[in-house]
Parts: sequence; structure tokens; C-alpha cells
Amino acid sequence: MEYRQLGRSGLRVPALSFGAGTFGGQGPLFSAWGQSDATEARRLIDICLDAGVTLFDTADVYSGGASEEILGEAIRGRRDAVLISTKTGLPMGDGPQDWGASRARLIRAVEDALRRLGTDHIDLLQLHAFDASTPAEEVMGTFNLLIASGKVRYAGVSNYPGWQVMKALAVSERHGWPRLVAHQVYYSLIGRAYEADLMPLAADQGVGALVWSPLGWGRLTGKIGRDRPIPEGSRLHATEQFAPPVEAEHLYRVVDALEAVATETGKTVPQVAINWLLQRPTVASVIIGARNEAQLRQNLGAVGWALSPEQIAALDRASEILPSYPHTPYRQQEGFARLAPRLA
Repeated sequence: MEYRQLGRSGLRVPALSFGAGTFGGQGPLFSAWGQSDATEARRLIDICLDAGVTLFDTADVYSGGASEEILGEAIRGRRDAVLISTKTGLPMGDGPQDWGASRARLIRAVEDALRRLGTDHIDLLQLHAFDASTPAEEVMGTFNLLIASGKVRYAGVSNYPGWQVMKALAVSERHGWPRLVAHQVYYSLIGRAYEADLMPLAADQGVGALVWSPLGWGRLTGKIGRDRPIPEGSRLHATEQFAPPVEAEHLYRVVDALEAVATETGKTVPQVAINWLLQRPTVASVIIGARNEAQLRQNLGAVGWALSPEQIAALDRASEILPSYPHTPYRQQEGFARLAPRLA
């Protein structure tokens, strides 16, 4: 397993990390992702650790906290061998203090997560979504308190707009507080919006990307193609309402290119899709999920080899979309050309 620095920090994370959203399986979305109990979770974590995957990502909202509880039980007795990343900020109840990133909410959320995980610290705490009602000074000041207390080691965000990431970084710099080192983002061959604004920001500011849903919400598993509709029993039937839309022809064009490269390399379509991401700028780790051992072992096969420049170019062409305004003219400017070496 390759290990990479997480942004502009000293934390080294594996190129592949494991998403525990499949643990618990409660609710309409998370039950479709998977329903691993503690016994199965322990087996999947055993396989991950044998392969060098040491970072496990979860969130308080995953199955209403059950994911954190199962992850905590599954790593009991080997806490020092793993890194735990969890997220908070989305609603966990109907009360006014049950959502968001206020100081009161974050402190309580951390205490609840530590209890569910059965640990005394969280290696990486990320805000699950932008809370427009809480000032950046309050958010970053609370991160500073949590890190100073030893309950949190590093801070990050997820699904944030670029201007808010920059605002948080500026606040931290002004006060001398710990800065954000990670941004957990949706990024895949059929979802390349990350590249327009957030990738240049990450390269310039040293914020590492943790990629979620690298297979485009299950569309890049190799089971879907021009003459292959979504199969019966696919989790896409249950989760498609949550997934970002993709034009059918664009999806088929990407799948055609993936299948061609998979044939050339002797790898599977998911392995090729994940390997492409691992060679993208600013990507620190790709979060893989698995409902069973077979899926996990297949995804682990995405490391230990590399696509050729020609294969990467073919996948780039098939998946490229025109960036939205104002990023199209921006990419033609001299300033972007100067940044390009960091994005190559």
C-alpha cells in the first residue's frame, strides 16, 4: 500500500481508505448501501489491515450512529493500528441544536462520537456540510479547542464550496489556529466537477482530497453499459434519487473507455476507475466501500499498478465535460497555466 501526506500536514494516510457507510444499514439510504454487523465488519477490517488500509471513514449520521458503534466494536483492541475519520454537521434529530457546526453542536457531537466509537480521540474530524448560520471564526475556534484538548487530531470538511474553504483557512491563519488539511469530495470519471474550482484551491492551499463514491454511485461497476440497464437488485434502484444525475450517453461513453482499458490491462472496470483517481492531482486517498469480502478484495486490486499515459488520456477524453462559467475562461488564463504543473 502506498501512503501519502494528507494535505499540508504530517499525517500519512493510505492511498485507499475504507468507508464504513455500509455498517449498520438503517434507513432508506444506508440500508441500500449495506447492512454489515460487527462480526462482518471485523472481518472486512481484518482484510483491510492485511492490505495496509489503515484509515476508516464514517459519520454520525450514517445509520443514526450505528456505523460509528459497529466500527468502534470492530476495532476494539487494535485502536493504535487504525486511523478514524468521522463527520458531523448533518441533522441527528429535530431539535435546534441537533444539526450544524455551532460550538455547542460540535462539542456535543464529538463527545457522542467518542462514546459510540469507544475511543478517546478522533484522528480526523470533518464537517459534513457547510453551515451558513455559524461564523467561520466560531467553527475554526471550536476546532482549535477540540485539537488542543486532544480529542481531535486533524480538521477537515466535506462537500464545501471553495469560498468557504478559503474563508476557514484565512481565519485559521489570522488566529494561528490549526488549518483544514482535508476536503472529502465526490469525484469520479462521471463526476469531475471537483476539478474546476476545488482542485486548484487544494493544490494552492495544501488541502488533501479524500474521494467518496469513486464509482459514481455504483454506475462504474461494469454492470451497466449501452446494452446493460441497471440490473435487478442493484442498490442504484434505491439510491438513484440521491445520486447526481448523469446523461446516459456520457455514462456510456465513459463505460466504453473503461471497458477498453480494462481489456488492455487485464483489470476490472472498477479497478481502472479507482486507479485513474489515484493518479489525479491533490488526491490523498480514495474511499472504497464494500458490502462483502468479494467486493472489498476487488477494490483493493486498484493499487500496486498504474495506468499508462495513453490510457489516462483516453479516459480523460471520454469523461471530459466543459467546465461551467467562470471556469472555462479561467482555464485559458496565464495564472492557470502557472498553476498547471501542480495539477499535472
